[in-house]
Amino acid sequence: MMFLHGNGERGNGREDLDWVMVHGPLYEAWIQKRDLPFIIIGPQLPMYGMDTISYIRDRQVEQIPKRLDEGVPERPQEFLTPQKMRPESMVTFFHDETMSPAGWDREEDDLMSMIETVIRDYNGDVDRVYLTGLSYGGEGTWYMASKHPKTWAAVCPIVAWPHPDLIKPIAQHQIPLWSFAGGRDGSSLRYYYTGMNLLEELGHKDVRFTVEMDMGHDVWRRVYAGEDVYMWLLSKKRKQ
Repeated sequence: MMFLHGNGERGNGREDLDWVMVHGPLYEAWIQKRDLPFIIIGPQLPMYGMDTISYIRDRQVEQIPKRLDEGVPERPQEFLTPQKMRPESMVTFFHDETMSPAGWDREEDDLMSMIETVIRDYNGDVDRVYLTGLSYGGEGTWYMASKHPKTWAAVCPIVAWPHPDLIKPIAQHQIPLWSFAGGRDGSSLRYYYTGMNLLEELGHKDVRFTVEMDMGHDVWRRVYAGEDVYMWLLSKKRKQ
């Protein structure tokens, strides 16, 4: 399983690498000591000048969770948000750019090299390569699924809407896909429907879209803390 973190966990060297464990499957496996039956690949996205953003600039090393000798730490609280739960109209206009600035698309070649290395050197199963990511990493999940559709057995982008220009290869190769969004996640929910509907219009038969209506942007906390997404991933094998 390759996990692509969000924008707030970027780093420029070994001293920043532990930020990758703040959320997601690595947090679950290492900090919460869960026995997840995957080889987890957790790369880190370089800063690329984004370290001036306040939530990156002001982060403190004390925010990185620590693995305890005995037991596990209490899970962090979910984000508080003033947003109301409400239906959203569908957005039909999209900019030409399929990714946010300085995103995972810059690491495309390195990510594929990591997959190849793990399969070769760690006895990875070439037919059970999974991809998931949150926020910026969710965008990266859509991008990598579209650009390398023959690689993935299943993909799970979380709180990241699909740009319509990325949809066709995913549908053509029938990559099993489960996308998650938050009902209180600002205005972003209305951006999902064009791409999700396009998947079905193009004949994709294995698409799930789950909206956690009571949650904001941090839907990943509930998704990765549960069992369903891991069991769903493990039920999928790459189509020959």
